[in-house]
Amino acid sequence: MPRANRYYQPGHVWHITHRCIERQFLLKFARDRRRYLHWLFEAKKRFGLCVLNYIVTSNHVHLLVKDTGRGEIARSMQLAAARVAQEYNRRKGRKGAFWEDRYHATAVDSDSHLARCLLYIDLNMVRAGVVSHPGDWAESGFAELVSNRQRYQLLDLETLGAFLGLEAGDRVRRVRMDWVDKALEEGAGERNPEWTESLAVGSLDFVRQVQQGLGKRAAYRSIRRMDDACILGEELGAYEKS
Repeated sequence: MPRANRYYQPGHVWHITHRCIERQFLLKFARDRRRYLHWLFEAKKRFGLCVLNYIVTSNHVHLLVKDTGRGEIARSMQLAAARVAQEYNRRKGRKGAFWEDRYHATAVDSDSHLARCLLYIDLNMVRAGVVSHPGDWAESGFAELVSNRQRYQLLDLETLGAFLGLEAGDRVRRVRMDWVDKALEEGAGERNPEWTESLAVGSLDFVRQVQQGLGKRAAYRSIRRMDDACILGEELGAYEKS
């Protein structure tokens, strides 16, 4: 079963990255990506998982979730990853691991830092050159947002709106679309490892709080500045590409 590389802290937003074993394109078919979202929706119903954004690509998954202190993130990751792997291996007559052993989680501060992380996830497949617009990749939070889907909703727009200082629903939708349009005009940008390789991104006070909360697991990690954010780093290598 997949294991996290840290303990979650209640109230924080976490950006989770989970990759297929050896970066294989085991999620290249839409049916498998949709099954992952099906089990993520089940996790939302069973455990109360609070999803703020997501994208399921051909070989990895990005999730932006809020921790409520009930252990819902770990249980949700276990459910979705295990069921997708079981279904895929059964259908293909395949044996062996489907996912990398550990998934990575980065604590994300609110306000502008959260907005940047949202956009980073939205533009994933645009950066990869697969689509020209985030809305064209169906298995994503942005596609759900712009379609205003009423059934099987994963996104918690009320919680997201509260974090961003916006009203839920239409206001969040319009602002997110504006952010994407502006980013596409300026270029989708390059991959930024702060969202997939660090332990925390945000203000200095926030990063120090996360470091303290993680205890020995973060005691020897360095805090560095990058642009307008502070980053709590860890050893690189396992997650070099997003």
